[in-house]
Order: sequence, then structure tokens, then C-alpha cells
Amino acid sequence: MHILVATDAWLPQVNGVVRSLQNTAREAAALGARIDFLTPADFRTVPMPTYPEIRLALATPGRVRRRMDEIGADYVHIATEGPIGIMARRACLSRGQTFTTSYHTRFPEYLSARAPVPEVLSYAWLRRFHNAGAGIMVSTPTLEAELRGRGFRNILRWSRGVDAELFRPRPEAEMDALIAALPRPIFLSVGRVAVEKNISAFLDLDLPGSKVVVGDGPARAELQTRHPGVHFLGLREGEALARIYAAADVFVFPSLTDTFGIVLLEALASGLPVAAFPVTGPRDVIGEAGTDGSPPVGVLSDDLRRAALDALALDRAAARAYALRFSWRACTEQFLNNIEAAHAHALARRAAG
Repeated sequence: MHILVATDAWLPQVNGVVRSLQNTAREAAALGARIDFLTPADFRTVPMPTYPEIRLALATPGRVRRRMDEIGADYVHIATEGPIGIMARRACLSRGQTFTTSYHTRFPEYLSARAPVPEVLSYAWLRRFHNAGAGIMVSTPTLEAELRGRGFRNILRWSRGVDAELFRPRPEAEMDALIAALPRPIFLSVGRVAVEKNISAFLDLDLPGSKVVVGDGPARAELQTRHPGVHFLGLREGEALARIYAAADVFVFPSLTDTFGIVLLEALASGLPVAAFPVTGPRDVIGEAGTDGSPPVGVLSDDLRRAALDALALDRAAARAYALRFSWRACTEQFLNNIEAAHAHALARRAAG
């Protein structure tokens, strides 16, 4: 298989979409498939208003079509609904070429948090965008049910994975020394420091010990000023991030809008129990733990403070064991199977008239 993935989310952005695509491409190569990318790196870019860390491609329909022709892939998958995704979709529709899409981000909620745009209008546009494809991939059952209720069709499941060799429990000598020396318990949050991530819900909690935030974003300067007692570490990746996870006691995930939350799996693989709200993402990722006789690995509650405190009592080994159920290899196999199934169904529908 040779697949072109069109995405507006790409390096140097650090987020779940980019991580998912990178890991999927790596595992696809090991499975004998090839994934090439059409990204903002192929074009001039400008900073996104209110979020300059995100660069928007100054692409044109003609240049996108030419780049797609140069890559010459057998399949097209559109990962985002930005300028590149929009123009790749237009190119496919004009040629009668089958394509698939994925729903990574709650764009309507993110937009309404920054501008007075009704969510119903955004969802109507997204429904038209995705329903033109042969299939839309979503990461969780809760999100699938929600989108079906909003009129989205041809929904396929595409879960996520974790690098359990990198993110793992570590002896004290391998932990981040500065974090490990903080007063305990240590409550950690990792992600973009932006209004849509609801990070204030974590920062405002009255908790013992220490709070640590890893990540960067447009809200960091203001929040760091308002919360001088919180340890803001900025962006960390790879081994440096893994050492921080290993040194903490509880992972607090305050987001109400994430569609999955790869950082949840990274925390669990590191042996960190999770405290989160009972919403899409946390409910799907850790909600099943404890229902099949296995120990719970997190606490979901509308009272995030109580969830964080109760999570301290959970078994770190159980958190690690649960995370091992998720792998990037299984995630990639699911992605490739979805591509083939969606195209086969599209061809069958065309043949049927």
C-alpha cells in the first residue's frame, strides 16, 4: 500500500495528531506499507491568529494537486480540516478519487472558546467535509456515538498506542532529579497550555505537595504569572519527558474536549494513575479498567480534586499493565485495514449504481 496523508498538523508542532501520524508511518513501513505526507512543510506558512505556534500553509489548489501527483499514492487520507486538508479534499472530489478522513480535534469547541462562532455551524461544516469521504476514522466509541448522533456517516474506529519502552516506571536514578526532589505528592499535567485544554481546572485545585505542568502554548505566560507556585517546565519530549512522568505520583488530565489523549497512555505506561473528568477520551481510555476484574487505573469524577487525591491510592503496576494493551502496531494495522475497507465499500457502492 502507498498512502498519501494530507495534514495541517505537522512538525514542529507537538501534539497528539502529529505523534499519531509519525508512529503510524513508522509502523506502516515495518508492515510493508508506505505513507508519504502532504504538510505545511511543502509550502510557505503564516502563524495562526491567536495561536502563532501553529503555522497555516499558504497553499493553492493547483500546487496541492501537483504535489499529490508527484507523490502518486494509491490512497489518500485527509487527517485535518485546515487549508491543506480542504484543498486535498477538493482535488479528490474533482477527480472522482476516493479518500478517507479522520476526526482528531473538537474543532467546534476549540473555535467557540476563542471566537463567537456557534458550534452548530461548525459541526454542519465538518459534517459536509467528512461525509464526502469513504470513511471517517475516530478514536473512541464515545466519539463515534456522538458523531453518529450529529449525522456523520461511514465511521471507522482507529485507536491509539504508546511507546511502552520509552514511557516506563524507572528507578530514582533514572527519574528527573528536579521533579523527584519536589515536595510530594507530585501531580503532573502534560499538554498544550491553551484555553481549550481547561488547564486552569488543574491549576486552581487545592492539592498537597507539588503541581507540575509540561507543555507550552499561548496561555502559558498568563497562567504562570497567576500561579507562581506551580512548576511550569515548558516543552519536553522523548527521554526528558519520560523521566518526568516516572518521577510524578498522579497524572491529572483536566481537558473536556480531547478526543482521546495520548498523554493518558504515556502516563499509564509510566506507572502513573490518572485523575480526569468523566468525558470522551478519559472515559474511553481508562473507563473500562476495573470492569473486567482488573484493578482500576484512574479516577473519573466531576470533582477533579477528589479524583486526584483518590488516584494516589491506586496501584502503579496496574496502570502500567493496562497501558500495555495499547500498541502502535495494532493501531497501524487498524488504520491500514480501514483504508482498504473504506475503498472496497466505495467501489461496491459505485458498482451498484
